[in-house]
Amino acid sequence: MPVHRGWLFGAVLALTGVAHGAGDPEKGKLIVTAGDGSGAPCVACHGLDGAGNDLAGFPRLAGMDAGYLVKQVRDYRSGARKSAVMSPNVDDLNDDQIADVAAYYATLNTAPTSLPSGAPGALALGEALATKGDWDHYIVPCETCHGPGNVGVGSDFPKLAGQHPTYIKQQLKAWKTGTRNNDPNHLMLAIAGRLTETQIEAIAAWLARQDPKGGK
Repeated sequence: MPVHRGWLFGAVLALTGVAHGAGDPEKGKLIVTAGDGSGAPCVACHGLDGAGNDLAGFPRLAGMDAGYLVKQVRDYRSGARKSAVMSPNVDDLNDDQIADVAAYYATLNTAPTSLPSGAPGALALGEALATKGDWDHYIVPCETCHGPGNVGVGSDFPKLAGQHPTYIKQQLKAWKTGTRNNDPNHLMLAIAGRLTETQIEAIAAWLARQDPKGGK
C-alpha cells in the first residue's frame, strides 16, 4: 500500500519539529518533588525517577521528549485531554513550570522494563503489528510514525518502547472509543478504531518489552 505509506510519512514530517520553550530541569525537579502547592506532586504517581507504575496505569516519563510532555500537560490543563487524576493536579501550573517539569523528566535515563515472559503467540502478533502493520485492514505499523525501534519522533509521536503495558492499553482503548482525541490529525483515532481487543493486548505486551533506547 505505497500510497498510504507515502501520505503517512508526509504527515509525520509535517508534524515534527514543533517548538516549545526550553525548561530548567533543576526547577522542574523541585516541582516534581514538592508540587506547586495546589495539587499532588508528580513524584506521587510517576516517581522521582519517572518510572511510573504499571498496575496503577501511571506512565513512564523518564526519557520522554520534552516537547511531547509539554503538549500533554497543557492539554490536561485546558481539558483537551481528559483525566480525573491529571487535570486537577496541573490546572494551576503555568507554561514555564510545565516546561521545567518536562525538561526534568526528559533528562532522565530509562532502563528496560522488567516483565515476565509473555505468551509467544501474543508477542509475535504484537511485533508484527508494531513493525509491519496489517495493511489489508488499514492498520499502519507503529514504527511508521513513532520511528525505528518505536523510540519516538519529535514532540508529536512519543516513545512507545518500554512503556508500561497497562498504560498503552488504556490509551489505545481511549482512542478507539473516542475518549481521547488530542493526537495530530486524528491519526491514532483512525488506527486504534480498527484494532481488536486481542490486537491491543498484543501490541501493548510487545512494546512494553522493548528497549526504550532502541537496542535489540
